[in-house]
Amino acid sequence: MATVSLRLGDLVWGKLGRYPPWPGKIVNPPKDLKKPRGKKCFFVKFFGTEDHAWIKVEQLKPYHAHKEEMIKINKGKRFQQAVDAVEEFLRRAKGKDQTSSHNSADDKNRRNSSEERSRPSSGDEKRKLSLSEGKVKKNVGEGKKRVSSGSSERGSKSPLKRAQEQSPRKRGRPPKDEKDLTIPESSTVKGMMAGPMAAFKWQPTVSEPVKDADPHFHHFLLSQTEKPAVCYQAITKKLKICEEETGSTSIQAADSTAVNGSITPTDKKIGFLGLGLMGSGIVSNLLKMGHTVTVWNRTAEKEGARLGRTPAEVVSTCDITFACVSDPKAAKDVLGPSGVLQGIRPGKCYVDMSTVDADTVTELAQVIVSRGGRFLEAPVSGNQQLSNDGMLVILAAGDRGLYEDCSSCFQAMGKTSFFLGEVGNAAKMMLIVNMVQGSFMATIAEGLTLAQVTGQSQQTLLDILNQGQLASIFLDQKCQNILQGNFKPDFYLKYIQKDLRLAIALGDAVNHPTPMAAAANEVYKRAKALDQSDNDMSAVYRAYIH
Repeated sequence: MATVSLRLGDLVWGKLGRYPPWPGKIVNPPKDLKKPRGKKCFFVKFFGTEDHAWIKVEQLKPYHAHKEEMIKINKGKRFQQAVDAVEEFLRRAKGKDQTSSHNSADDKNRRNSSEERSRPSSGDEKRKLSLSEGKVKKNVGEGKKRVSSGSSERGSKSPLKRAQEQSPRKRGRPPKDEKDLTIPESSTVKGMMAGPMAAFKWQPTVSEPVKDADPHFHHFLLSQTEKPAVCYQAITKKLKICEEETGSTSIQAADSTAVNGSITPTDKKIGFLGLGLMGSGIVSNLLKMGHTVTVWNRTAEKEGARLGRTPAEVVSTCDITFACVSDPKAAKDVLGPSGVLQGIRPGKCYVDMSTVDADTVTELAQVIVSRGGRFLEAPVSGNQQLSNDGMLVILAAGDRGLYEDCSSCFQAMGKTSFFLGEVGNAAKMMLIVNMVQGSFMATIAEGLTLAQVTGQSQQTLLDILNQGQLASIFLDQKCQNILQGNFKPDFYLKYIQKDLRLAIALGDAVNHPTPMAAAANEVYKRAKALDQSDNDMSAVYRAYIH
């Protein structure tokens, strides 16, 4: 978008990250939300959503000049609702101006009439002037502690009004009417604007929950009209569910005093988005260690699981929210207009534990920080069993202070954690780790099938490997899976293939060859074609025997 001349109060089209241009208004940011360094930007409140962010000036266009152009390229229902909200705002603003103009004329007529009625005769004026002069002299002698009767009109007003009239307006500050940035909502989005962000008034409160959204505001993530529920049965068997006044589904350990060794749970409220193979074990361990956790799951189809609360509500009611979802698309989707971004406020913390590429995690960090939030990436190395046992390895990067704040949580879910510096480093390291693991798994499968076709015992091969330098829990478990034909997922095959693909792309980006990973990737792709995606990664073996 081309650079334009803009100012406070302007209606604009703003583009945030990968999302399409959206109608909004340039407003004053909350006092505690600092302007990001670098290029010039404005703080924009978007219509029809709870979204707001710092937007670079080159990503903004004037609303009226580009309205027709934007309407042609965007046809979605939510987009139309946003445009309707803008038009409703303009109609109300126009009506307010007309009413204000009419009232001003009426006030002027009333003042003129009042002046005519109260105008004294020349004789009365002389007498009042004489009395007034005498009182002024007396007041001067008493240190001017009282005002003269000639100031009766001013004296009849309240002290607050007098102070407002007498206090000169600071230079450059708009008058009250200009400073009022309240944006009236249209009838179609009234429900959506409830809560601390009602009518776009800037009074964000960190502890206040986001109220229920408009039932017509349906995002591809989830329907806002879904009734609240709980999470996995596997978790709820061990836990007690308690409804707080905020309406959030908070989960506490059955014995909330549980402390594992030297781990003292943080007093911060913890949120968790995503209860897949890894997330379920992580949440269970957080609870065992005495943390209070509010959960939400992205999909409702999994056995034993029902959709809980919205991501926005989890984020708005918690101090630190963790997310562990499947891939880059899911990581971005959970931030969408009805997701995490709706709940992020200055000071809120977001920790993404998903295994994604560096570009994706950098984009997530930018949008979180642009709204005043704090961001940490913390992908985990391990599998379902290690997750259940609290033995994951956490790779973190980003906000060092937030990393320290997550200390008790990381101790509960893992055996060790590494802080790797700036955002993106953990994503890169995680992809390299999984590239090695995925390639090794493919090699194991290849060796077992070669043993079989050459008349060698697969069990004997495993026994030999377990006595050598390659001996490991990973090797033994995956070989046992293959020998027993048990491919119950401990680490989904489709996810290790995704990680291989992303690792190969990482190598391409720096012109570094990854031929071994590329070969392994092809084998996993064949396994996926054989309908092995939702089996364990060891099911790559079947790509060799078909």
